[in-house]
Amino acid sequence: MIVTMRSEATQEQIEGVSERLRKQGYATHVIQRQEQVVIAAVGDGSGPDHLQPLESAPGVSEIAPTSQPYMLVSRDVKPQRTIVRAGNLEIGGRDLVVMAGPCSVESREQLLETAHAVRSAGARVLRGGAYKPRTSPYDFQGLEEKGLELLAEAREETGLKIITEIIAPEEVELVASYADILQVGARNMQNFALLKKLGGVSKPVLLKRGMSSTIKEFLLSAEYIAKHGNDQIILCERGIRTFEPATRNTLDLAAVPLLNELSHLPVVVDPSHGTGRRTLIRPAAKAAIAIGADGLLIEVHPRPEQAWSDGPQSLTLSEFANIMNELRGYAKLEARRLN
Repeated sequence: MIVTMRSEATQEQIEGVSERLRKQGYATHVIQRQEQVVIAAVGDGSGPDHLQPLESAPGVSEIAPTSQPYMLVSRDVKPQRTIVRAGNLEIGGRDLVVMAGPCSVESREQLLETAHAVRSAGARVLRGGAYKPRTSPYDFQGLEEKGLELLAEAREETGLKIITEIIAPEEVELVASYADILQVGARNMQNFALLKKLGGVSKPVLLKRGMSSTIKEFLLSAEYIAKHGNDQIILCERGIRTFEPATRNTLDLAAVPLLNELSHLPVVVDPSHGTGRRTLIRPAAKAAIAIGADGLLIEVHPRPEQAWSDGPQSLTLSEFANIMNELRGYAKLEARRLN
């Protein structure tokens, strides 16, 4: 349920309506629109019939049901776009933000070489996995805290923000103490204990779509984070599993404008996981920009043939620089800026 307050509503009136909603059993979220305040009443409460007397409460303009089960991340509650901020970096505004780096942090030399190269090419964020959820228990699982320390060192040397994956609720505080953006991978999109925990941190969260998840399920996972207090969420389309074996996943580019239509959250695309093939990253990245993505997440490695994970879908340093030069023209066509 959404309670829209009048533009002249006072703070006392807003709090009074919020208190009445809480007494009816709803959790309340006060959201500032451009010219007025709306109060999202989340939960079953006493039912919509008990809210009708609120329509005559001082400061109330109207009460309406939401059209979607995900309320806080929908445009019903907040029509204007959300800008996610990591320090001085903005995601969801005019700038097209590219996050680039290796699938896994392997060594200091590998990471620093990559960090300097992607920064020179125009990336704003360094990606790299310190904790790696792998399908096989025998595959490389990441350097863990040592990897986080190397990411922090790379940030110190290059000025890049860092994004890394978090895979367990008990590791949130540690990873958040290092990273600028916390990534939830596809396998953890419905790890609800983790999502709730991330709702309590003050860092942006990049949420990847699960490999077999619908758009509705994807947005409901984002709702978990928002409901628990963190509205700094970036949605990431990274491909879904279909019957087609020619690519690692099927990159659902139609999800980008659909997510922009349904939600106010910024949307980025991962063409590396979305295709699983180095040769397909360039056209997929161009298409992502053209269809409305706010950024790209791209795997880059100095020597992909020696990578400990995801080598076949990682660009070389020179390939990444060449692609970034091409993407600048596409960004201009969409009235976006690419560093």
